[in-house]
Amino acid sequence: MRGRFLVLIFSSWTLLSLQARAQSAAELGDLRGLAPVTVLLTSPEGKAALDANLKVTGGIQTGTIHQSTLLPFPEEQELALQDATITGANLADLADGLGTTLGAAYLARAHCSDAKHCTEISKAVAEIIAYATTTSGSHSNAGKYLFANETKDGTAPVSDAAAEILSEMQGQTDVFGKAYNLPAGSPGADKFGDSRPFQTEPTVTRFEGTDYFNVRTDNTAYNRGPMMNLVDSPSYPSGHTTYGYTGALLLALMVPERYQQMIARGAEYGNDRIIVGAHYAMDVLGGRALAMHDVAHLLANDPEYAGQTVRGVSTIRDFRAALAAARTELTAALQAGCGKKISECAREDIGRFSNAAANADFYGETQTYNLGVVYAQQENSVEDVGKLAHEAGYLLTFAFPSLTLEQADRILTETEGPGGGFLDTGSEFGVYSRLNLYAAAERAKALETR
Repeated sequence: MRGRFLVLIFSSWTLLSLQARAQSAAELGDLRGLAPVTVLLTSPEGKAALDANLKVTGGIQTGTIHQSTLLPFPEEQELALQDATITGANLADLADGLGTTLGAAYLARAHCSDAKHCTEISKAVAEIIAYATTTSGSHSNAGKYLFANETKDGTAPVSDAAAEILSEMQGQTDVFGKAYNLPAGSPGADKFGDSRPFQTEPTVTRFEGTDYFNVRTDNTAYNRGPMMNLVDSPSYPSGHTTYGYTGALLLALMVPERYQQMIARGAEYGNDRIIVGAHYAMDVLGGRALAMHDVAHLLANDPEYAGQTVRGVSTIRDFRAALAAARTELTAALQAGCGKKISECAREDIGRFSNAAANADFYGETQTYNLGVVYAQQENSVEDVGKLAHEAGYLLTFAFPSLTLEQADRILTETEGPGGGFLDTGSEFGVYSRLNLYAAAERAKALETR
């Protein structure tokens, strides 16, 4: 059916009118989970992580740090320009993770001919995508300004509850600006704080390519204008990564036959934010944790997440049921498009996600970006997902229904990534920074086939 969802790029998607809107309990919880970035300057370990953040980000962007990307680096650079576009409620820009055949079937129904004309799979699919991405997107945007200059949108004061998050932990705003000698207000800096890599890195590689709509451009025109202008848009966390992981998770849950490939696509989408020069590795890790955290709480029908009034989208009170209904409609559309069962079409893939070993290697490299340990007490610990973040198991059980929630939480615990990173304080939110959904899905598939 024909949709009226405008294709959105970063600034317009993230500026979700935080003015005149109370900061919800869910938003405050996410802000608290992301807030450990604000204390990194107070410890040697934190300062070392910030140093690594700048070096790793610069190395990835210039290509001096070799990654196991799923495309040759020049092609990955061009994809990074394409991934700068957010296709709103139809997730067309992420559909290539579904594979050659299913991706084509998806785009036959949900695509954008230009920035103003898009189609959708169905109303149910569009509504579930819009509710989830708007929820996580608003939380991501709130973090940008809280951590940059303790405001909602650059100028309006945050709520007392949000201000207390920083005061209680004695956190500092504009950590990236202070750490990288470009504080807010200085020449060339973001006026609000937390300047981006293209402003702070000693070297930024400029490259050309085509954007999502095949318009010739380059990453400087994206970062500094006129294609886009991120000069006064705070860096942390990455809104694009939040969107990319949220959208990739939704498609993984609705098309579980492509679960791991969609998780890899989410990782690629976030990593492309580093390649284009728009974000640091820490921004990407923060956006990833936020997306997984919010989707898990939506699937759990946490009343602080589901059933909320979200500006511009339909309220969804039973998110899990709504997602199941959307999955049924998406399955019918994809099977009609590919002419066979989903399971058969899912195997017909000759694209960049067809090599499982390469997917696993790439995802593993993006798990921590080797930023170092900040919280030594967490480094060698095993964090029990069932005890700290029981709802996380829904990220598996919805896709692999033979699993109980307890089994899923155990799998997530057994496959979790390294501990002690800059978000891994031992909190419920911190657990999400360690989840390795790619490895967990491999274990879940093995259990289902027994």
